[in-house]
Amino acid sequence: MPEIIETTVYQLHELSDAAKDKARSWYREVGFDFDWYDAVYEDFERICAILGVTLATRMVRLLGGGVSPKPCIWFSGLWSQGDGACFEGHYRHAKGARTQIRAYAPKDAELHRIADCLEAAQRRNFYHLQATVTHRGRYYHEHCMAILVERDSPTGKDMSRDAEDIVIEAMRDLARWLYRQLEREYDDQTSDVSIDDAICANAYTFTEEGRRFG
Repeated sequence: MPEIIETTVYQLHELSDAAKDKARSWYREVGFDFDWYDAVYEDFERICAILGVTLATRMVRLLGGGVSPKPCIWFSGLWSQGDGACFEGHYRHAKGARTQIRAYAPKDAELHRIADCLEAAQRRNFYHLQATVTHRGRYYHEHCMAILVERDSPTGKDMSRDAEDIVIEAMRDLARWLYRQLEREYDDQTSDVSIDDAICANAYTFTEEGRRFG
């Protein structure tokens, strides 16, 4: 015979501190099934364009059945040693990059430094340097990028002695910069304040112990 069982449910602010922590842990486990990093990727694409990096793209199948190009950017982890970010693309000199990056990100000293290093190397090589960046291996961090640096000189002149190392390190530094932005974004979105806002916005309810109800 059917029985009716009554359960008292609570909103987040009505829970004890221990129950709130349990409710937050539930949301952290199930609430991030979306591309929370999209804004970071969009920012990175803009920065790459300023610095002269054209990101490679790959076709990704959409839920509706179509396909869409996505930049070749990857990352792993955000909590373990060896995690990181990497990308694929092609670099060549971008006129005015030092000025534009300062206008776009006026307080980001690391991006300013990367732009300055690239500009100095290009100047010594008459702005003929270019590089192809590809991913290799099973992992995703800056050392998983194979970076081929060349000088596209009309006279066949070799690049300066330090040019290859400077460009390679700048590309790796750019990947490191991206990973730090991903870490910050993840930390922000998984903070107690952000989690509480998301739970309240979705009107989730919980048992007295903090278990999700419904």
